[in-house]
Amino acid sequence: MSFSISGKTAIITGAANGIGLAIAQHFAAQGANVMMADIDEDKLESEAKELCKDFKDVGYFAGDLRQKLTLANLLSATIDAYDRVDILINASRQVTASNPLEPSADGFEDLFQQNVLSNLRLSQLVAKRMIQQAEEDENTGSAGTIVNLSSIASERTHPSLLAYSVSCAALNQMTRSLAVSFAQKQIHVNAIAIGSVESANLGYVLEDDVDLRGNMIKATPLGRIAQPREVAEVAQFLASGSSSFVTGQIITVDGGRTLIDPLDSAVH
Repeated sequence: MSFSISGKTAIITGAANGIGLAIAQHFAAQGANVMMADIDEDKLESEAKELCKDFKDVGYFAGDLRQKLTLANLLSATIDAYDRVDILINASRQVTASNPLEPSADGFEDLFQQNVLSNLRLSQLVAKRMIQQAEEDENTGSAGTIVNLSSIASERTHPSLLAYSVSCAALNQMTRSLAVSFAQKQIHVNAIAIGSVESANLGYVLEDDVDLRGNMIKATPLGRIAQPREVAEVAQFLASGSSSFVTGQIITVDGGRTLIDPLDSAVH
């Protein structure tokens, strides 16, 4: 099997910043047709145009993925540009603090909508297109691949991360459920659960907390914070033929952080 994704068409959400952007850059460098999607139109346009300087098969679509019309238009724009879609990377996510004692400030509805429901609706929409393509092509192999970006917060939580932790746990179970539901149609569904990665969200946090970086490094057996490209490379594996018998899995990319007893780590 090959790790190649050359010639495949990928929709990548959350592509204006951080990990989503790193995945878009990496996939474009590997020869994939890339449709970048994000709500941040100015940043998305800027990054897409920069990427187009080196790679011609890069498009972008700005919009609020919580809106069903946006999802439909994103898929239509992808089909118009590339005629098909083979890979969906759901990298759009939101991390906000929660007050677990205050319903109006726990952020639950917002994060569940952003991190779970929008990913579910787009996955359902794209899966239907993948199935149609496979039937038209009489494809006996994989009809397509869906990869969700999750977090080890699904297993390890924090007092201020109620909504985020629950949304990640729900996303993981959604991944498993869709994998089973789509298996007969030869669509693979997996997730990547990240630990400490130099994402846009974490970058902002580390700017305000000089001690947090050191604590995260101490809590990670490999002794460092990961770079976004390292997540992008795992996404490539899951999107390639080399993962042809992998579905419903939550691939943990955390430098061994979840292997440590929380009572022994620097960050609980």
